[in-house]
Amino acid sequence: MKHNSLRFYLRIYRKILAQDLKSKMSYRADFIISTIGMICTNIAGFVGFWILFRNFPSISGWNYYQMLFLYGFSLISLTPVQCLFDNNWSLRMNVYSGDFIKYCFRPINLFFYYQSEVFDVKGLGQLAFGIGTLVYAWVHLGIAVTPLVILKTVIFLMTASLIMIALQNAAAATCFWIQNSFYVMDLVFKFKSYANYPITIFGRFFRFLFTFVMPIAFIAYYPSLVILQPDNVPVLTWISPLVGCLFFWLSYKYWMYGAMKYSGTGS
Repeated sequence: MKHNSLRFYLRIYRKILAQDLKSKMSYRADFIISTIGMICTNIAGFVGFWILFRNFPSISGWNYYQMLFLYGFSLISLTPVQCLFDNNWSLRMNVYSGDFIKYCFRPINLFFYYQSEVFDVKGLGQLAFGIGTLVYAWVHLGIAVTPLVILKTVIFLMTASLIMIALQNAAAATCFWIQNSFYVMDLVFKFKSYANYPITIFGRFFRFLFTFVMPIAFIAYYPSLVILQPDNVPVLTWISPLVGCLFFWLSYKYWMYGAMKYSGTGS
């Protein structure tokens, strides 16, 4: 089987995933406590919206259920980066300790091998909560359920996920050049909370920043408009799949460039 074939990588990933899950299940108490903690955090966000809309009927034209839709959309779109790319948080420590060099001598794609080593199961709890929130808001908004609408939702959720994955990849890869790269990762992680809100509530400067510099608005706001406002979809929504693919590709190239530089210097 060719080492660059999709079938080969799926087979390798299945084996790596099985070993990672076995190791996590050996610490069940830690897994259960962490999962409960993540669910409680998401519930806190849900309650926060409820308290906010007890005092305000709408925010920048967005009502309670529209905001919940955006929140659920954001949680679902962030699940892939939580589950599949959590090892980015360990990248700086592996680089500084020298342990990263072991990934450079495998006859498979370096980026795939490093990211596939860890699967954060707790992210599945976030996914379940996000789906529940989205469905709850969907029903109360009276949005029609058709094959086309479902297809649009899936496509734009994937688009949104690519944006957050790209941001984390790029932030993590700064460790190849910046010693205190944790602060870059932490900044990106904190900025993702702004994805829960419509970009229209921010001033002109932050609208530009969250659209063209750090494209947080493409994680939930622009993609969700194809469902929430189907008769008035902005151009930025339609090009968001292209933006997602482009940013992911650029982040991958940036990550790999740093990794190759690291292996080349023998650091």
